Amino acid sequence: MMSSFPFWIAHRGAGKLAPENTLAAFRVGASHGYRAFECDVKLSADGAPFLLHDATLERTTSGSGIASTKPWADLSRLDAGRLHSNAYAGEPPPRLDAIASYCMRNDFMLNIEIKPTPGDEVQTGRVVAATAAGLWVQRADKPLLSSFSADALHASMDAAPDLPRALLLDKLPSDWFATAQALRCSAVITHFSLMDAAVVERLHNAGMRAMVYTVNDAPEVTRLLALGIHGIITDAVDRFDPGA
Repeated sequence: MMSSFPFWIAHRGAGKLAPENTLAAFRVGASHGYRAFECDVKLSADGAPFLLHDATLERTTSGSGIASTKPWADLSRLDAGRLHSNAYAGEPPPRLDAIASYCMRNDFMLNIEIKPTPGDEVQTGRVVAATAAGLWVQRADKPLLSSFSADALHASMDAAPDLPRALLLDKLPSDWFATAQALRCSAVITHFSLMDAAVVERLHNAGMRAMVYTVNDAPEVTRLLALGIHGIITDAVDRFDPGA
């Protein structure tokens, strides 16, 4: 199901060149030739899937407090650009449906990281997956759903079994491979430092893609390419040519 997914994936839209997880960031990433993007999606208090990484609003928006306690009507009026730079002042946080529309209009691929507020893992996995399945219902280029939360991925599998899934890992516990298999994952995405020949071989042999985040240095890219990995998520959209 992931045969057409590009190798290079722009992290949170355009890495650090534009305010993360905004439509502006996607446009900047696209201007550098990227045709696949990663973003973080969580739920508002009234169940709207929207783009935000943190559980709280302070780091990236004009708001404060826990995002999941705010209705979408309030979240939609926040400024998600000014804290990055004045050039992006007024850029709003987008809903998933707006990003989906942008990607589909431009034939871009999307990796949706299900980023639940702690305690909301099951609901977030279910709602994000069901929403994505509905948005891409007539498309062959389905989004890849990923998460560090096995509970969120399990809920996404129940809600939208036909969407490809990836387990995100920042360490390799003894049961990581069994978890990926139980979730019927199409890929495993590890922190780049965890990916080695043994992990790649195990995933290849199981028919899963070996992918990594967040790679910004050329020597590390060279090492990973030699391993035969299937995808790199990067902030450095201005330094790595996705067409090369």
